[in-house]
Amino acid sequence: MTLRVVEWSTGTVGRHAIAGIDAHPDLELVGVWVSDPAKVGKDAGELAGLGRDLGVLATDDRAALLALAPDAIVHTAMTDDRIFEAIDDLISFVEAGVNVVSSGPVVLQFPLGILDQKLLDRIAAAGAAGGASLHVNGIDPGFANDVLALSMTSLSQRIDEVRCLEIADYSTYYQPVVMRDIFGFGQPMDATPLLLLPGVLAMGWGSVVRQLAAGLGLALDEPLIERHERVAADRDYSTVSVEIPEGTMAALHFEVVGQVAGVDRIVLEHYTRTHPEQCPQWPSPVDGDGCYRITISGEPQMSVEFAHHGENGDHNVSGMIVTAMRLVNSVAAVVDARPGLVTALDLPLITGAGLVSR
Repeated sequence: MTLRVVEWSTGTVGRHAIAGIDAHPDLELVGVWVSDPAKVGKDAGELAGLGRDLGVLATDDRAALLALAPDAIVHTAMTDDRIFEAIDDLISFVEAGVNVVSSGPVVLQFPLGILDQKLLDRIAAAGAAGGASLHVNGIDPGFANDVLALSMTSLSQRIDEVRCLEIADYSTYYQPVVMRDIFGFGQPMDATPLLLLPGVLAMGWGSVVRQLAAGLGLALDEPLIERHERVAADRDYSTVSVEIPEGTMAALHFEVVGQVAGVDRIVLEHYTRTHPEQCPQWPSPVDGDGCYRITISGEPQMSVEFAHHGENGDHNVSGMIVTAMRLVNSVAAVVDARPGLVTALDLPLITGAGLVSR
């Protein structure tokens, strides 16, 4: 059965989601929402850079898109700077009977123990009222530190610590608000960016730690532990999102840690550079400019590195693609899932069925 899908936004992730929906044999693109008035009326194929029209024109008319009664919305709009407004949007879609797969807010990847129970009850009630499901995922938080990590633990005899790392050069990552305001790159070292305010790291990536704990049957100490290290620029750097003058923040290492009886058991860790030559003492990818690495201490000791890059060689572009496609390829499973919020622990194996080149 072909599922009718609306794509919600056409930005750095959304444009790849449109291409993915178009390529998927079991999905039909029936609508596209945009926030930019200049994009209204443009064909989805043009907005996705496909070089051909898809016969679906973009609109900013929310009611008109919901009136199409799609089976699902692939929601890839920016949510990092409007978390609770975005959650309200997602609730309204589900309440209207439309299943949703979304790249954010990432806290919804596994919000138990993070969001207020009243908000979780609202999501559950919306699912029951609309008979629809909501799934938030991507690559990180998402596949690189939920399904991948938990699959590896199935090989363990004893687990002492599970550590999920992102090691990446963000110099070609185009998200000015994220890079400047949220991470703080290019800002004075005595300024505190949004990401490093107390509790923000645990809200942003605590869902990863808590979901892994749930998958492993662990009861974690409260609260989660936050650690970070900032590095100043040793010279001027230029990225596609922000200029980084010498002496301002240029690199960031952070950890969100789940402990049991005061011992680190699950660690989400990021090493973020804005130039590949920075911080040579930090871990580096074996292949390319960025990777995800899972290390499991115990018996046996295990490590796996997952790297990706686009056909043009850029890992930040492919990062947007894998985020989009984790959502697109999950649509059918989410449509079939029980109503309400569903996590990676609730879904069956998601594959790229139907996408092999013909």
